[in-house]
Amino acid sequence: MTYATEDNITDLAVDRWGTAHDPRQAEVLTSLVRHLHDFAREVRLTEGEWMAGIQWLTRVGQISDDKREEFILASDVLGLSMLVVQMNNHFGPGATPATVLGPFHIDGSPPAPYGWDMSDGIEGTPFFITGTVRSVTGEPIAGAVLDVWQADADGTYEAQLDVDEARLRAKYHTREDGTYCIRSIVPLGYAIPMDGPVGDLIATTDISYFRPSHIHFLLEEDGYERLVTHLFAEGTPNLDDDVVFGVKEELITPFLPHEPGPAPDGSSLEMPFVTAHYDFVLQPTAR
Repeated sequence: MTYATEDNITDLAVDRWGTAHDPRQAEVLTSLVRHLHDFAREVRLTEGEWMAGIQWLTRVGQISDDKREEFILASDVLGLSMLVVQMNNHFGPGATPATVLGPFHIDGSPPAPYGWDMSDGIEGTPFFITGTVRSVTGEPIAGAVLDVWQADADGTYEAQLDVDEARLRAKYHTREDGTYCIRSIVPLGYAIPMDGPVGDLIATTDISYFRPSHIHFLLEEDGYERLVTHLFAEGTPNLDDDVVFGVKEELITPFLPHEPGPAPDGSSLEMPFVTAHYDFVLQPTAR
């Protein structure tokens, strides 16, 4: 019988996890074991540091619930989320690039007609986003779903307010010509949640914990690749040091101020408002 030593324990663990019944699972787990052991050896991990890491992971799990995904937040700030997104979304030239989903997406947002105001009376500067959804081959896509969510004018999501109902989120559909119109309020750039273990870890560094002003989109349509992305306000702070590494140049968009008057949804506003225009371009699925 072979007993574990510092020299052979990695090989023993790899052999054991290589018995996973699914070949891909065996590949992933054996590679994970090798990299974990290599990390521990490289930094000469102490028992105290190992326990601190275990306790930190325990706290990440304890604070997570159906509205707060602290593990996703940890993955985001470590750059892992964006790396996985980029490895798995190699779209063709001209297609809108993907970014991270983030920890605040919720399934089941309410359906919304063209131009519907998803702010539903929440205070803030009126904000209209218009554009089209089309294929990389140029044709407009009718009926495409735009699942939209964002922070409010204080940079807050409902999960941070302990609010049960959907807030500043909706599912819009494009019209026959591929056009869409979203009404909301201008979102504020915000700090990621700093009241948990991820925040505690960041507080030990000089890392900026802010995100630039943005609005989230998830686009889905049969025959096209699912697209998770953002639109970022041109000139907003933290574009260069987004804490989750989510900014791409193609997604930076002018948020244009307007005086009171006609708005993109056909209404006439008696207050200043802001508009943005963006055409989403989807990648057809491989046949």
